Amino acid sequence: MKKKIRVALIYKKSYNYFQPNHHDKTTYDFFVGALKRDPNLEMMYFPAENRFDASKLKGKCDIILLTNNRTDGTPDELIGIEKLEIPVISRTSDSHYAQLHKQINFHKKWKIDHYFGVIPKSYFYKYYPKEFKFKEIVFGLEPKLYQNLKPFNERIKNKILNTGVMGNKNLKSRIANKLLNPGFSGWYLYKLRTLCNDLPYVHHEGMKNGKYPFDGDFPKYLSQYRAAIAACTVYPVQKYWEMPAAGCLTFMEMTERNDGSYLGFKDGETSIFMNEKNYKRKFEEFLNDPDNKKWQEIASAGREHVMNNLTNEKAVSQLVNLMRELI
Repeated sequence: MKKKIRVALIYKKSYNYFQPNHHDKTTYDFFVGALKRDPNLEMMYFPAENRFDASKLKGKCDIILLTNNRTDGTPDELIGIEKLEIPVISRTSDSHYAQLHKQINFHKKWKIDHYFGVIPKSYFYKYYPKEFKFKEIVFGLEPKLYQNLKPFNERIKNKILNTGVMGNKNLKSRIANKLLNPGFSGWYLYKLRTLCNDLPYVHHEGMKNGKYPFDGDFPKYLSQYRAAIAACTVYPVQKYWEMPAAGCLTFMEMTERNDGSYLGFKDGETSIFMNEKNYKRKFEEFLNDPDNKKWQEIASAGREHVMNNLTNEKAVSQLVNLMRELI
């Protein structure tokens, strides 16, 4: 049996995604749950706030892991980290914020050797130097949360579920965002998702008081519907694997721009691909014949694909392989 990898996870105590009342538990489930239960790892957790003395890790760990390469999740100062000969791996996300949060500066300051995240490589390298190393690792999905869901044939079939942040279609707002907030507005990031809400058969219900319906049980909420929409203009987001995991026939925005091929879904087999030109036709094909058995077959195949390839266990395995390469 291979020797366990000693991993020091450094994180900010106030990190939003590690708080017990936060609606999105996926980051916490991965870093605190899935990593800790993996037999290949010996996890050590080091919460701090603004400063952490990394020099005390000398000789005590094989890998330093950071929750994010910005100061919302990692202490501002990692004292002495530049003197350690320990590989540093950092998760990264939302690459379009790299300049805003000065994340490239932390590459040298925190001596980061390798990055990983759920975004495609193409999106990472759109904002980061080509010499930085990055690995696509889709994490966050806990299979135990997606069990005992409502059977497909008992679900709502005359509506398609749409969830998440929407853009502002108002022309003045779009012009203002293009000038003052380029690349960050809801319309820029979620154009197709927003357009879907104009259709009478699309149901959108966002969070209320920081929670989705069913007391924040998102898988249970998803499983009320046969079909759901996963759409992001620039890269795939969590919905792309959460909705199939919940047994939904998932209509996915898949384009050359958002580059979602790394997820491994197949159009007409494990999901339904769509874009701004054909989404209405794709929806109506389902709604005109919702009891056609092919829809349940696609939904079931999509769920199987996620459970076999896009769970936290799979993500941890990929991260462990990366760690062994760096040690």
